[in-house]
Amino acid sequence: MTKLLVLQGANMAYLGRRQPELYGTTTAAELDQKLHEHARCNAYELEIFYTHIEGEAIERLYQAVDQGVDGVVMNPAGFLYAGYALRDCLRAVSFPYIEVHITNIEKRGMHSVLAEASVGVIAGFGLESYILGLEAMLRLHRYTSESPQVR
Repeated sequence: MTKLLVLQGANMAYLGRRQPELYGTTTAAELDQKLHEHARCNAYELEIFYTHIEGEAIERLYQAVDQGVDGVVMNPAGFLYAGYALRDCLRAVSFPYIEVHITNIEKRGMHSVLAEASVGVIAGFGLESYILGLEAMLRLHRYTSESPQVR
């Protein structure tokens, strides 16, 4: 069974309470429930990990390698500005990374230093960005399973 990790960066645990005009009123727990339901319906294993600390995110990614995780979908949130150590970690791990953002960060004048380590970035579709990211990761995993030399 495919194993995916959703890694939630700094401030994401405050969804629903933090800047609802940008991020909406859906709480982190409600988002988690939606993502776990997607995993059940699409027959893959999903873990969701929240952290406000870049070093914890790095440690979780290295653990994911040892646990045989097939891919990570991450909203780096506050790590996007200066997460160079996290970027280096993402370059080192053996699985693909898809970056997601609730808002269109480019439209907001932000640049993610992590994006260059990603397979792709999905931004601006609200919480649906997560579902799109997971769908893309599942398709990528299926494609690379059929053609292992592609990543």
